[in-house]
Amino acid sequence: MIMDYASVKSLLIDFRASVNSLLSAYEPLVLLLGPLAALFIAGFIQSFLHVLHEKGLKATVVSFFMSCIKLVPGVKNYIEAEKQKVVDQLQSGNKSKREGWRTELPKGSLGLRVIEQMKDEKRNDVVWQGKCSGTVYIGGTESEGHFSLINEACSMFAHANPLHMHLFQSVVRFEAEVVAMTAALFGSKEKASGGQVCGNMTSGGTESILLAVKSSRDYLKFKKGITRPEMIIPESSHSAYDKAAQYFNIKLWRVPVNKKFQADVKAIKQRINKNTILIVGSAPGFPHGIIDPIEELGELAFSSGICLHVDLCLGGFVLPFARKLGYPIPPFDFSVRGVTSISADVHKYGLAPKGTSVVLYRNHDIRKHQFVAVTEWSGGLYISPTIAGSRPGGLVAGAWAAMMSQGLEGYLENTKQIMEASLRMQKGIKEIIELFIIGKPDMTIVAFGSNVLDIFEVNDIMSSKGWHLNALQRPNSIHICFTLQHIPVVEEFLQDLRESVQTVKENPGPVKGGLAPIYGAAARMPDRGMVKELLVNFMDSTC
Repeated sequence: MIMDYASVKSLLIDFRASVNSLLSAYEPLVLLLGPLAALFIAGFIQSFLHVLHEKGLKATVVSFFMSCIKLVPGVKNYIEAEKQKVVDQLQSGNKSKREGWRTELPKGSLGLRVIEQMKDEKRNDVVWQGKCSGTVYIGGTESEGHFSLINEACSMFAHANPLHMHLFQSVVRFEAEVVAMTAALFGSKEKASGGQVCGNMTSGGTESILLAVKSSRDYLKFKKGITRPEMIIPESSHSAYDKAAQYFNIKLWRVPVNKKFQADVKAIKQRINKNTILIVGSAPGFPHGIIDPIEELGELAFSSGICLHVDLCLGGFVLPFARKLGYPIPPFDFSVRGVTSISADVHKYGLAPKGTSVVLYRNHDIRKHQFVAVTEWSGGLYISPTIAGSRPGGLVAGAWAAMMSQGLEGYLENTKQIMEASLRMQKGIKEIIELFIIGKPDMTIVAFGSNVLDIFEVNDIMSSKGWHLNALQRPNSIHICFTLQHIPVVEEFLQDLRESVQTVKENPGPVKGGLAPIYGAAARMPDRGMVKELLVNFMDSTC
């Protein structure tokens, strides 16, 4: 039965009258504020659910509790004052060291005297030879051997810029050959790679990872239309992924590792959804020197139609040679189905000058999304392959010189020496009963902790003896990344470590000026936002 216009109008008039009668019992102000209050509550609930989705239940509750605590008069000022005390302790006298630093140009030219001033400043640097975890990977002293070779190569091309391809064709060739030689180490010549592996040189592992993440994001947007991208990484993955997530507006899921301190493939699989663009594996991971199950991650990525990036920044110039030497190295490169990109630092075990890394892709379809092309600039048509526009040609030349001077035999010999010395180091650490090694290191990084001592206090004692090690968390531990610099000092390190453990055992408690209290407090602090604020305040006051 079709209602006529008059019937509909009558129903609407009756409905209006009923509603007006119902609302007449309320104050007009209540009727005005009610919808606004409802919108406010709905917005609050939406924001809460968003934060809950981003941080998880525990972090959300802690953050809410701390926000409430800071509303108490005087509490916020007290917290800020305590944070500043920690920042001042972290600086450890850096402010006093900055006194007298130049803040403007000299009135006149110093000419060649500037070199003498630089030499004077360099004498103030700490003694790092054989004392640093990682950092310097070339053996010997700065004035001879491989150091001299790459220094000369860099200076020869210090003026060159690969951005101007038509001018500096030599540097362009050097870059192409560094990329090709590196790709060959990672299976580019094998049929399983697809025969299209390509890439570019970058300023370091962080830029390589940033580019791989950006390319994966844009590739999956093109292929699958993903506009709210997410990536999943193990908690052992490098912090460069956090940086990439912030830079490129990607939701980051960091999942715990398994009992072997490897990427937990099942946990990663549970996080994959329609917005996932990328999962990550490391070979090895920076904290513990353990290789993630790249084959399993590759199958997961392939079956899910997403990208897999393998971080070989540390292992790139060790693992291929360790495998040739007979070490049980599992598959980790483009021979694994599902691996779409790889990052590898030439300036680590490749023995190239600092600021040289390589990012590689399985094919050109993925790498094309790395580039930025500009067509509407009044300065002309512009395209750049990496984050930087102008790039130092001297570093490209230095990397090429390093790889050519070492060759296959040189890298094999280096790997043989550092792997054997690393095993001696592991054996010596295991003999210290107060310590334990974390997991089973696959390479040249040895992380160790303690169930009976504050490992950060041990680290402070080692620092007082001139050693510069890396402090880790989850679990609390420290590690040494073994390089050619350490081969002559294995026994010295172990002796100092034994003495440091004994010192802490006999006299437990923080060392004056040491960082153990800060690391310990950060590890126990449930509000990670406050730890983040401490780090930001420290950086803001030191650079």
